[in-house]
Amino acid sequence: SPRVLAVRPCDPRHWRQIEPAVHHLAQQHAPRLASLADDERIATIARLAGFIDSVRDADGDRPVLAPGRAVIGLLDPDRGLGPKEITAIAGAYGATTTTIFKRDEPDETIASVATDFLSAVTEAAAATRPLTIVVLGHGLPTEIQSYSIRFERFVDALVDGAIRRPAAAGRAIDFTDVVVVCDDCFSADFLINVLSRVESLCRDRGLALTSLPACIAGTNRDHYGHAQVGEKFVPHFWRDVIELYFIRRPRPAAVTLRNFFDNVDNMMYGYGRAPIVEGTHVAGWRLVDPDLVQDPVVFVPLSTEQHARLREILGLEADAPLATWLDLG
Repeated sequence: SPRVLAVRPCDPRHWRQIEPAVHHLAQQHAPRLASLADDERIATIARLAGFIDSVRDADGDRPVLAPGRAVIGLLDPDRGLGPKEITAIAGAYGATTTTIFKRDEPDETIASVATDFLSAVTEAAAATRPLTIVVLGHGLPTEIQSYSIRFERFVDALVDGAIRRPAAAGRAIDFTDVVVVCDDCFSADFLINVLSRVESLCRDRGLALTSLPACIAGTNRDHYGHAQVGEKFVPHFWRDVIELYFIRRPRPAAVTLRNFFDNVDNMMYGYGRAPIVEGTHVAGWRLVDPDLVQDPVVFVPLSTEQHARLREILGLEADAPLATWLDLG
């Protein structure tokens, strides 16, 4: 990082937000970077950082909670958040409908709630309204653990709905207006599986994928999510979202991706770390407990033009395969 920053100076707070994303993008292209001379490799990584910033600028205003969006929530069946923890904030930003699923009735089972949730996802994906899906609870890299919903079932529900849209008459699947938010353990790993599954399912079914959904993970790769456990099970990530964009005033007109990869990410940085104070300002951070670090991450789809720019930076052939999504930090 010091060598990259010497080539491309960056505000320390901003660098800590994008540094993990730069790392993961460089890892994806490690063979190409290893083939470069040392100085050119550092210069190329600096250009990758600039590319990530350009996508953050392009996608930052994409709405997550805003007027006209439908919101579907899935809450942990035990000491989880109550429905109002989603309905209140969604309503404050003008959601057209907010539907919450949680096993809290005697005649309900984990399986029945999971089925009802997936059916609602399919119906919402078939509609023309923008859609935000929020999942709060326990998770594994391959499933929403609270309801034993593997990523394949979740993606199947999304695609089964999207293919019914009028715009999909030519068998084109477009998730441009869909956002998935997961605040549970290993949520980045789960959402990477979701994104990969959307691609493979569309390919296997002969569907043209116009755009993947945007995805927000409360925890980065291979990380547990944490919560305040008392009368309620309150995840750190969603608690900070509520603090920033429901409790505090004035509220913005909408909550966007930028609010997550900038403000929420910054607020979450203190978990597992302690500030180093010099005089009256924070000069840096020291790691106290790595197990408490979550560092949320946002994934967005890449356009054809952005793919062309990335190939140019890396010096790749025009038809070189690239991932269709990008980690924005």
